[in-house]
Amino acid sequence: MRARSPGNPSPGHPSPGRRRTGRAIGLTSLALALSLSATACYRGAGDAGNDAAHTINVLMVNNPQMVDLQRLTAEHFTEETGIKVDFTVLPEDDLRDKMSQDFSSQAGQYDVASLSNYETPIYARNGWLTDLGARAAKDRAFDQGDILPPVRKSLTAADGKVYAQPFYGESSFLMYRKDLFKAAGLTMPARPTWRQVAALAATLDGFRKGMKGICLRGQPGWGQLIAPLTTVVNTFGGTWFTKDWRAEVDSPQFARATRFYVDLVRRHGEAGAPQAGYTECLNDMQQGKVAMWYDATAGAGSLEGGGSKVAGRVGYAPAPVERTAASGWLYTWAWGLQKASTHQEAAWKFIRWASSASYERLVGRELGWPRVPGGKRASLYRDPQYLRSAGAFAGATEHAIASARPDDPGVQPRPAPGIQFVGIPEFSDLGTKVSHEISSAIAGKQSVAEALRKSRRLAQEVSDAYADH
Repeated sequence: MRARSPGNPSPGHPSPGRRRTGRAIGLTSLALALSLSATACYRGAGDAGNDAAHTINVLMVNNPQMVDLQRLTAEHFTEETGIKVDFTVLPEDDLRDKMSQDFSSQAGQYDVASLSNYETPIYARNGWLTDLGARAAKDRAFDQGDILPPVRKSLTAADGKVYAQPFYGESSFLMYRKDLFKAAGLTMPARPTWRQVAALAATLDGFRKGMKGICLRGQPGWGQLIAPLTTVVNTFGGTWFTKDWRAEVDSPQFARATRFYVDLVRRHGEAGAPQAGYTECLNDMQQGKVAMWYDATAGAGSLEGGGSKVAGRVGYAPAPVERTAASGWLYTWAWGLQKASTHQEAAWKFIRWASSASYERLVGRELGWPRVPGGKRASLYRDPQYLRSAGAFAGATEHAIASARPDDPGVQPRPAPGIQFVGIPEFSDLGTKVSHEISSAIAGKQSVAEALRKSRRLAQEVSDAYADH
């Protein structure tokens, strides 16, 4: 996503990493060896001394919800527990690089990191994370059963254990300006198709001076452009790989979806689209520069919060579809505890606080209910205070998360789970490389056909590593 953002490997599937050929295993081993040589030595597990004397190191992404957490920690968590928290806050790509290096080598520089449902099963399989489900089970106040089932499942590894606790969860939906639709005599369908959305974007493009019809991510990155694009590919009938690992990025369905996406953003999308990611689209929507925005449900809190020029004027519709019943993604930023941490108990206390219902209420009181990091606990969607302030998008968010189908997101069987990603370690590199080609097409530097021809070669390398197993 955004730094995100903006699908999930789940316990019902065999571990995709175990199906790799020697070539893929060798690449992973080389990366691990390089990270071992580049980082500090293993510090060992276990706690030493009293929690109150501890300082824990937390590595996290620089999303607005995390910035709020950083602001509230000293006055509340540290004041209550005596545990000091040193935060390292980075953009998503930088976070992942640093987290992968530290956790893969078990250097223990960071006790806790914000990781997603993409990394969690992979890191768990490699033995880099502490089992947090076991800790939560012993901690009645945490209430693991309150975590929304799709989110909890996405953070559960093949061994059935929960290895991360969510900070917030999200799906994706279509956000649109109700006031502009009314002024233009338009109606948002209850279940919009992408072709209907394209027609609406064409009508609203230029409806007011400087107004664009829609904002869609064009910024390179597997968590930027590739996230929404892959949901479009799914619902148009395409897939990255067939069940038997045949690369499909240049298939007619994948090509049709990609051409649609590129054409839509080029004709009616935001200014500077090849550089626009989650943050840029959020800003454009908040400032009233675009009439619609398809992206993460987590963005709604910012649209309805203080400082937004469009608060109270935004409607929320399901993720657009073509051939599938639903197309919204499933994603969560969660907390993982490094197995090598020497501050296991103190780190758990931070995680349980940051993922708790009481923290959600704290944000509501201190910063406003629309800014609560939601999408993870069922109790939030029964809280009258939250519903009074976030009612415009709360129900749509909960429904989108419940409707997400990471095990079956398209029209054909998949070799690995995931909606806006493929749940294999190689996808982060593949998706990022392909995103550069497609972003170049959005910029008009090459055709979609040329971008997908290049992308096919990249996908084939991954396919070759899996096809025989």
